Amino acid sequence: MAITMIDAYNIKRTPFEDSHLLTKLKKLIIAARIWENQEETSSLLYAVQSFDLDDLDIYSQIKNDYDLVRKTIIEQGFLALTGKMGVYIQPRTKGAGHGSTSRAFYARVQFLKKIFLGD
Repeated sequence: MAITMIDAYNIKRTPFEDSHLLTKLKKLIIAARIWENQEETSSLLYAVQSFDLDDLDIYSQIKNDYDLVRKTIIEQGFLALTGKMGVYIQPRTKGAGHGSTSRAFYARVQFLKKIFLGD
């Protein structure tokens, strides 16, 4: 699930506490739906969930994921980002990939499971 674009210029200069990622997460409400087919002829709402950033485990892990992305951009450059990074939040190519250089922060399945199922 895409959260927000990654702007290398801003991330280099912005600690997590002042980041656009944190601002977005504070306002985020997630609507989970049941996928039925490629044509999306219908969409059944499964659940609607917000999450608590006051939970120190969640907050700390998201901060660690952001800090890893930030450190990588500063030390190795934007193109060193990979979808293998991060536990709850990962930097990934925006869209289908295939040579795209734009990146966005995405919520990993493990993070969404924690929000919806408490795993």
